[in-house]
Amino acid sequence: MPTNIRYTLLSLRDLLVSMGPFVLLTIALLALAYWWLDPTPPRRVVLATGPEQSAYDEFGKRYQQALARYGIQVELLRTEGSSDNLQWLRNGRADLGFVQGGSADLGYDDDDAIVSLGSLFVEPLWLFYREDAARRVAPDGVVDSLAQLQGWRVNVGTAGSGVPRLFGTLLDANRIERDSLHLSELAQTPATVAFLEGGLDALVFASAPESLIVQMLLQTPGVRLMNFAQSEAYARRFGYLTPVVLPQGVVDLAANQPERDMRLVASTTSLLAGADTHPAILQLFAQSAVGLHGGASWFNRARQYPNLEHGEVPLSPEAVRAIQNGPPFLQRYLPFWLANLIERMWLAMGLIIALALPLSRIVPPLYTFRIRSRVFRWYAELRGIEQDYDNDPRHRPELLAALDALDTKAQKVVLPLAYTDELYALRANIDLVRKKLQRAPGDPAA
Repeated sequence: MPTNIRYTLLSLRDLLVSMGPFVLLTIALLALAYWWLDPTPPRRVVLATGPEQSAYDEFGKRYQQALARYGIQVELLRTEGSSDNLQWLRNGRADLGFVQGGSADLGYDDDDAIVSLGSLFVEPLWLFYREDAARRVAPDGVVDSLAQLQGWRVNVGTAGSGVPRLFGTLLDANRIERDSLHLSELAQTPATVAFLEGGLDALVFASAPESLIVQMLLQTPGVRLMNFAQSEAYARRFGYLTPVVLPQGVVDLAANQPERDMRLVASTTSLLAGADTHPAILQLFAQSAVGLHGGASWFNRARQYPNLEHGEVPLSPEAVRAIQNGPPFLQRYLPFWLANLIERMWLAMGLIIALALPLSRIVPPLYTFRIRSRVFRWYAELRGIEQDYDNDPRHRPELLAALDALDTKAQKVVLPLAYTDELYALRANIDLVRKKLQRAPGDPAA
């Protein structure tokens, strides 16, 4: 190996060894920060959706596909609806879930346990009724008031869906006794079959228009959709409701279905999550919501949803940033895992750097001390030889031999080129002591 390269490598080795404690401290601090901040999200999360073939179920599949691009497996938990989803969130079986405003019993105890990722879409309260049943109370077969339903067989969905609670609120607001109706709580699919076969007079459920059952019933002959003429009043009375209009012809332009604008009341569905859900997961779901719910639909214009309104629980800070600002800057140019790691760790890394910079100043003097100590440690032996001679010159032969051995050791000391002057100074001092020992004790020069 060429001499220059050998000495360069030697210098680098000594520098690395001198930096060892500093590097180990930095690594330990980074490991502690990584453990404390836990920047890596889990690879699997559970999303509570709704009944099979419902709008919640359909949206759950879309979220599943969206997060699969980031390596996150979304397990779909099919439930009866909003109330069930809230219970799964409370007991920790689900990480996230769709919950309809006003359909679940959200209380003050949920403020610390559950957060919202924003309002995703509106879910109208669909009240479909059979035209033949309507003709018994209205000659034209049109029903536009809940009071006209008295005595009817009405299915309001399962208790887990939250619709019975919501529909019951509307009945109470109209001073209608629930005993005046024959209410049932069948699941959506068997209830629809019974409705079409004439076993029920009306069918009540809440769902987004993407639901296959909604699409089918809107185009079924002999089935009508109730027009909520007082939709604006309902919205003023209950903050979680909003008036919406199903425009004329939006279902089928060629057949002009519906034949006129239909007023409906709708609640806003939010995506809720447990407060201990990993922040990166909340951020990914909120970002995906912008893409999945940002388009135009029957009841809203493009980019109207998701939004931060109609919240019944506190909003997640990650969702607020994602909805208002879009993806973080780093995620636009880096893979998600790397951008997330930097985003979660940057504050800790800044603090570690602020601590490490002052400590790094000890590296140069530590490096210098390490190099020079290879030379300076021989001065103690050299000083001992000289003192032994001063105390008893009769041991000069033995001391000269020890001095020669010391000189041999000094010749084998290897130093970076920048510090070779220290080595030559040591050898010069050894030679100086040798000359002193070689002189006769009576010599004036001695």
